[in-house]
Amino acid sequence: MNLESIILGPVVSEKAERFRTSNRTYTLRVANGATKVDIRSALERFYDVEVSSVRIIRGGRKVRAFGRGGMLEKRHRVKKAIVTLTPKSRVLDLAAF
Repeated sequence: MNLESIILGPVVSEKAERFRTSNRTYTLRVANGATKVDIRSALERFYDVEVSSVRIIRGGRKVRAFGRGGMLEKRHRVKKAIVTLTPKSRVLDLAAF
């Protein structure tokens, strides 16, 4: 997979902010086909940080019936990565996304 298209951006929520300020853990939106190894290598290559662990959350899509047998997709499928940095690593600059 192309490393430039793996990281789509940060997740902005209250829980993600709590993680970021307390223990150097960042929540990022990633491409659906990305693996943990891809995410780790993309962060280390482009943002020059040292990654301790990568956890993945897959959010399913939400659909509703529409018309005769049709389906309307209200929420698209998402994939998020919770990335923990090592203590000696530099801070991940979220404004650079």
